[in-house]
Amino acid sequence: MAQTEINRSIDSQGKKYYTLPTRTAVKRGLQFLAERQHTNGSFGSGSTFKSNVAVTALCGMAFLADGSTPGRGKYGIQVQKAVDFILASCKPSGYIISPESISHGPMYGHGFATLFLAEVYGMTHSKDVRAKLEKAVELIVKSQNAKGGWRYTPESKDADLSVTVCQIMALRAARNCGIFISKDVIDRCIDYVKQSQNPDGGFRYQLVRQAESEFPRSAAGVVALYSAGIYEGPEVENGLGYLMRHLPNQRYFRGSHYYYGQYYAVQAMWQAGSNYWEGWYSAIREELLSGQMSSGSWRPDSSNCVEYSTAMSCIVLQIPRNNIPIFQR
Repeated sequence: MAQTEINRSIDSQGKKYYTLPTRTAVKRGLQFLAERQHTNGSFGSGSTFKSNVAVTALCGMAFLADGSTPGRGKYGIQVQKAVDFILASCKPSGYIISPESISHGPMYGHGFATLFLAEVYGMTHSKDVRAKLEKAVELIVKSQNAKGGWRYTPESKDADLSVTVCQIMALRAARNCGIFISKDVIDRCIDYVKQSQNPDGGFRYQLVRQAESEFPRSAAGVVALYSAGIYEGPEVENGLGYLMRHLPNQRYFRGSHYYYGQYYAVQAMWQAGSNYWEGWYSAIREELLSGQMSSGSWRPDSSNCVEYSTAMSCIVLQIPRNNIPIFQR
């Protein structure tokens, strides 16, 4: 199929699935986020997530998904302020971390922030953004452990799948906009992710633990493979099969790491194509629409803040708009 025909197909799907109630819900969600931005450009609330770089990056991504870019579009001011905060949080080593935010796993924040900078650089070609992005990527590459994965801090000797998917997505986004990434780094990551898969098709948290598969990390495992350039094969098919056994049930079940799981699952289904996407997006769309609160936000689960849950929900609902390169087919 020619690229123009593929683009028409994607546009058609976007219009079909991005319904008026969905547009209204996203509009309310983004307005809620815009009103919650701090004067320094950051997002996040509570003692744990105030001025958190991961939350800020995800809120910025939610605005990018609406079509805004730094300084341009309805939320251009909010995006630019978020970019400024992330750049100000970049250390000389390349580490992106805010001293105002407490986190047990700061490499999560670094991964999401690097992903956001990569998407922004691809849209703006800002020399300042590229310089900070290159340093952030360099830190990720240096932090990969001997098994091929990443963990909570740059110096960690072990790894887990959850942090690993954040880093490989950031590397993929950086490579998409012209930053060199060694094939060896990607290959080692692929080996780590494949070793993390259980016989049932799901994924476990760490190689050292013979843990049962769980939905959130299994969705992350499939997206990690996609981000590393693996689009087919038994690992992908078995992973998708596992996810389909956890189809959203429209009861808005906010279990542990609910938004995290849905963020990765909707990406996996969008990449997998119509046989998976058709049923999945309709189900998660209705589930999220039923759970939006009167403020326009989404109630957070026990592990995060309201800005995080709202940004994740807006990103999930806007996937068929196809505005952010890292999410595109």
